[in-house]
Amino acid sequence: MVKGGICDGTCVLNAGGFAGAGNSFSQEHNMKKALLCSAVAAGCFAGSALAERGSDGQLNIIYWQAASILNPYLSGGTKDIEASSLVIEPLARYDETGMMVPVLVDEIPTVDNGGVSEDLKSITWTLSEGVKWSDGSALTAADVAFTAAYCLDPEGGCQQASNFTDVESVEAVDDLTVKVSFSVAKPFPYGPFVGSQVPVIQKAQFENCMGAKAPECTEANFGPIGTGPFVVSEFKANDVVTYEANSNYRDEAKPAFGSVVFKGGGDAASAARSVLETGEFDYAWNLQVEPEILSKMASAGKGTVVSAFGTSVERLMVNKTNPDPALGDKRATVEGGAHPFLTDLSVVNALSKAIDRQILVDVGYGDAGQPTCNVLPAPAIYASTANDECLAQDIAAANKLLDDAGWVRGGDGVREKDGVRLSILYQTSTNSVRQATQALVKQWWAEIGVETELRNIDASVFFGGDQSSPDTFQKFFADIEMYTNNFDGTDPENYMANWSCGEIPSPANQWLGDNMPRYCNADYDALVAKMAVTAKLEERAELAKQMNDMLMQEGAMIPLIHRGGVSAHANTLAGVRMNEWDSELWNAADWKRAE
Repeated sequence: MVKGGICDGTCVLNAGGFAGAGNSFSQEHNMKKALLCSAVAAGCFAGSALAERGSDGQLNIIYWQAASILNPYLSGGTKDIEASSLVIEPLARYDETGMMVPVLVDEIPTVDNGGVSEDLKSITWTLSEGVKWSDGSALTAADVAFTAAYCLDPEGGCQQASNFTDVESVEAVDDLTVKVSFSVAKPFPYGPFVGSQVPVIQKAQFENCMGAKAPECTEANFGPIGTGPFVVSEFKANDVVTYEANSNYRDEAKPAFGSVVFKGGGDAASAARSVLETGEFDYAWNLQVEPEILSKMASAGKGTVVSAFGTSVERLMVNKTNPDPALGDKRATVEGGAHPFLTDLSVVNALSKAIDRQILVDVGYGDAGQPTCNVLPAPAIYASTANDECLAQDIAAANKLLDDAGWVRGGDGVREKDGVRLSILYQTSTNSVRQATQALVKQWWAEIGVETELRNIDASVFFGGDQSSPDTFQKFFADIEMYTNNFDGTDPENYMANWSCGEIPSPANQWLGDNMPRYCNADYDALVAKMAVTAKLEERAELAKQMNDMLMQEGAMIPLIHRGGVSAHANTLAGVRMNEWDSELWNAADWKRAE
């Protein structure tokens, strides 16, 4: 294996596998491993002769959703997680095939190599020797243990808390050894410190930023000290981040770029144009652009469109609490009471039936989209077929549902019941494809007697971590909101835990948490707990499907489109390996100017 680069250890373990040996999934994928390893190794050795660090000048990246913070523990926004991934790193991450690869360690712990205990209640990581923080100090196990304490602080509101489910303790055994102990057996013990959502942060920088103080540490949150290929030189919230090559990066030949400009703002179409037509930028992310427009841009010959399918789903989140401004501090909280009509399953089901998902795909996504009725559409073993009725639009059935439930059309055509009107505030981020989706959905909902007010919010604000803003997707001061997210790797345990009761955003946890619908069901929480201790892949898949179906059938959300990630890079940029299982910038240390 090639030491010091992304090729080191690439073929260690598939992300969908488990700590124990002998399960059918591991056996199936291990059979493919030799072929994959040989292909990867060939590419690794072919590209191993790099020029000296920084020799390729400046790398220009555009994420039209600008970064608002560089601490993923305080933001669930993808653009924040990915902007920070250039600086702070996890112990291991996922490559473009969904395989776990070592980053700050030499190998992935398993039962076979002694890194995971036989009872599956602990995992021990051994840090690579000589890894330094960008300030020149040594990375130690104490930093890893501190990171867990930071996220698990009961007075904080860690956005990534679900990745630490069932963690009982994280102990620095010695300078290079850290042991994570669980309160129950964990067949998949790779939640903590694996993937860009859960990087290691420096204890010395963040130790005075625990709990409620975490959001106040602006200097640390905007400029974390890291072990990654770049360091922050300037951060302008919701605008631009500039980086320079990390002089203490563990590979002396990397990164090839001496500096990075990570520009935010604008829209997806202008971001695509800046790479594919004008050549102003080297890489553009999340090109949610009408397919015919993107194809025309690509014909200019300056850049290449790259795409990959993972687990991303464009969905409508259904607010189960009351967003009425009159409730003051209790607005959109469990304490403020139930939503006046979105707790009526007849209403939510009618809203879903009225939507033609295939038209949404055709208009906004083309080959990069597929209609879906699930929030968990992949990998295939986890995909339920129990909700497929939603794939066919049925306006007549939607109207009948509302008629039967006693929702009567008024003189203006809007249905009402007991003095409550079916009037929806539907919000999303500013983007031409999303606004087209909103317009179509509004039209279909009008056909079933639902009034809809459309609202779009700048993506940097909508997905930002500003707790003082009323416009974040966590606060959800609307009835319906639309966005996409996914999860690192291929195992959905931590992702499905996002909709447990403890993940509901509220003022008490600084509006952090991933349970945007404020859905709470003890039976769902029991399934989350059961999956955490279930080893057999088939049984885990069944539990995941049950959770998915419960969310769908109890109206927590309305899935629309299984989205493929679409980005673009300049033809002068080499080394890009499109990744939907982790940060798209996961191997930026390997990017260089094409020869």
